[in-house]
Amino acid sequence: MTSDPQSPPSDHTSPVGFRAHDHDSCVETALAAAEAQCKERGLRMTPVRRKVLEMLLQEHRAMGAYAILDRLREAGFGSQPPVAYRALEFLVKNEFAHKIERLNAFVACSHPGAAHSPAFMICRKCDAVAEAMAATAKGGLGAAARAAGFEIERAVVEAEGLCPDCTEKAQ
Repeated sequence: MTSDPQSPPSDHTSPVGFRAHDHDSCVETALAAAEAQCKERGLRMTPVRRKVLEMLLQEHRAMGAYAILDRLREAGFGSQPPVAYRALEFLVKNEFAHKIERLNAFVACSHPGAAHSPAFMICRKCDAVAEAMAATAKGGLGAAARAAGFEIERAVVEAEGLCPDCTEKAQ
């Protein structure tokens, strides 16, 4: 991922993960926002939770729990699987991270604090992940749910394909 301080600021409509941006600022801003949200909600952002979120933010790829555990061990946070799983459970529950079911891995939320149904675009070549906000209640799924009398509470869309970099390299 390349850094570009001239990139437009992140909004809640364009996907994050494939476009160039000031990545250091992206990580710092997201960590500060997560800590502020924890304070507002009376949640505790422990050093392990913060480190796991920081690791997820540093990548625009989904990370498995054992890769996270390896990095936690290297950072001196312990080597027992519950250490990573408890931190991931907290981050997902509080919407600072999402689980990518298809990969059985985790990614930092690109739209923390915004009520949304995430839509993930997963590159099948480099495993980069971009998150966009889906409008499942307005699309075909929403229409089918309304017709069935079903109320959607949570929906996650996972699409596999090629990211812009891998598409360009393939040509």
